[in-house]
Amino acid sequence: MSLCVDRSDRIVDSLRMQILEGEPDQELRIRQIFQDPKEIFRVEIDCPDQNYQRTTLLDRDALEELLATDDVRERVIDLLD
Repeated sequence: MSLCVDRSDRIVDSLRMQILEGEPDQELRIRQIFQDPKEIFRVEIDCPDQNYQRTTLLDRDALEELLATDDVRERVIDLLD
């Protein structure tokens, strides 16, 4: 179980860094794609200048961990406005 938790933490940390250090034209989308039997969210990061797209699936706990960082949460809220 520890390996799985470590891997999840590394993925969330990587997403957090990429969101916070992203270029101004970086696009971020978060959508819920499953509800049952477990909530799963799709996090998409697009960097059109670099022809780069990252798609990551997270469960509710991992998404909450990602959004626990104030700057990430503010970035997501800004996208909703």
